[in-house]
Amino acid sequence: MSSDPIPTPLPRRPHAAGAQPEEITGAAAVVRTLELLGVDDIFGLPGGAILPVYDPLMDSTEVRHILVRHEQGAGHAAEGYAASSGRLGVCIATSGPGATNLVTAIADAYMDSVPLLAITGQVFSTLMGTDAFQEADIVGITMPVTKHSFLVKDAKDIPSTIAAAAHIATTGRPGPVLVDITKDAQQATAPFIWPPKIDLPGYRPVTKAHGKQVQAAAQLFVEAKKPVLYVGGGVIRAKASDELLELAERTGAPVVTTLMARGAFPDSHRQQLGMPGMHGTVPAVLALQESDLIVALGARFDDRVTGKAELFAPNAKVVHVDVDPAEISKIRLADVPIVGDAKDVIVDLTAAYLSAATETTPDIADWWTYLNGLREEFPLGYAPTTDGLLAPQYVIQRIGEITGPEGVYASGVGQHQMWAAQFINYERPNSWLNSGGAGTMGYSVPAAMGAKVAEPDRDVWAIDGDGCFQMTNQELATCAINNIPIKVAVINNSSLGMVRQWQTLFYDGRYSNTDLNTGHDTIRVPDFVKLAEAYGCLGIRVTKEEEVDAAIKLALETNDRPVVIDFVVSADAMVWPMVPQGVSNSYVQYARDHSPAFEEEI
Repeated sequence: MSSDPIPTPLPRRPHAAGAQPEEITGAAAVVRTLELLGVDDIFGLPGGAILPVYDPLMDSTEVRHILVRHEQGAGHAAEGYAASSGRLGVCIATSGPGATNLVTAIADAYMDSVPLLAITGQVFSTLMGTDAFQEADIVGITMPVTKHSFLVKDAKDIPSTIAAAAHIATTGRPGPVLVDITKDAQQATAPFIWPPKIDLPGYRPVTKAHGKQVQAAAQLFVEAKKPVLYVGGGVIRAKASDELLELAERTGAPVVTTLMARGAFPDSHRQQLGMPGMHGTVPAVLALQESDLIVALGARFDDRVTGKAELFAPNAKVVHVDVDPAEISKIRLADVPIVGDAKDVIVDLTAAYLSAATETTPDIADWWTYLNGLREEFPLGYAPTTDGLLAPQYVIQRIGEITGPEGVYASGVGQHQMWAAQFINYERPNSWLNSGGAGTMGYSVPAAMGAKVAEPDRDVWAIDGDGCFQMTNQELATCAINNIPIKVAVINNSSLGMVRQWQTLFYDGRYSNTDLNTGHDTIRVPDFVKLAEAYGCLGIRVTKEEEVDAAIKLALETNDRPVVIDFVVSADAMVWPMVPQGVSNSYVQYARDHSPAFEEEI
């Protein structure tokens, strides 16, 4: 058992030595604790069980509350805020359906290691367990998808619990933490003690790796003929991109960046092979599959990367670096397991490699000759459309080229997500936001909203599909009212595009319930331009290639309101390459060697 003071950020108004603690309500303690933790912005929606907190919140000059239109939007906005800035994202909701509406965003944050603090109101403690109005056991509901969930029934426990929650959310492997506070605890008074003591027995994240493991990894590295740096989102969460660049350049090894790691290593760098996995580049997929050493940094060997796990990279030894010991050897047995913070481990690994390389001179020239041949033979590209409609890949590529690497790009889930990962060049971390693990439709618009609040000087795009957009577009009202001028690109193929692609490939073109009727017929349900205008946004429709650049530039020049561009694209466009689910990544090699159409498809 230990009682540690809260770490960073330092309290803004600590008690003077010997001063008597002030007696305040639990609700006021919530607000003051957030202020002292350095929280500037929160996203939420009031209701009966959280109403006591909203009264002192109105008087706060340090915490900006942004009123969303749906609690799921609050959760995704807090995610976008955190993912774009590296700071803690905070959302707040009432009990029952208010709290359960946060669950999707909480689960999303858990899968993608996003530091999120969710504060919910709960019914009076005397009513708990009676099926009271708007009662739900949100602690029990969220326990599987949070790092921890707290229930607070006493006003005096509020500062220490929220401080502990913020500490848990932002240390070790980041993730969501929920604090559920009963209404009587919010209304009662208690001495406000700051800084509080936080008591977290057993919570001791390891950041510094074991030296012998690092040395063993370095030795494997210098001996390898076909090494690959397999980079996951943990490198971004650890703020380790500079350290990764140093390691890559010192070792000369090829780098692949997963969907969650786009931007962790510059796309313009000569050692970048692109994204691996189901829709990865051929060089990235085959580099992993044919390697003799995989150095996994903050990656978890997700099924979308490995394909059939037991056939993944059969000749490779594995060095697995992760701050979460539960991830190591969970899917692929690690020859050298290293538990630690990616930033610290990469620094140590670089030093150990340089030391080991003085005795053994690494030679990976033949490996690079092979990989460069793959890059020349299979560049990323797309086929022109045959129906006269826009190529979605072209639209997304032009958004990235015109906006540039300093922009922030938040995508929904589906084909447009993969195209945005493939056809925008990411040069810096935190520029690419998406729902990777959970695959949450509706993520894009509220996440972009949160990112724009966190990074107001950057151009922020929500790249969305017409299906995803209809799930959370009500947050355009939040953006318009609060002067959050995001840009929304609706990649409108009038269908649930990724599902339709699978129906094309695996269900003989039987398009069961994937046609959305949003843009290819005379009747548009809804008309996205009219919808945008109804929400106080600038609405634009683009149907011709020659209109694309002008629309993007107009969106970038418009900063007095949000912009929605309805890009009407071909429903027949597909995401290539594609390794079908449940097969080995060797499928790519087989298809390359046996299919004359393979080059056209990629």
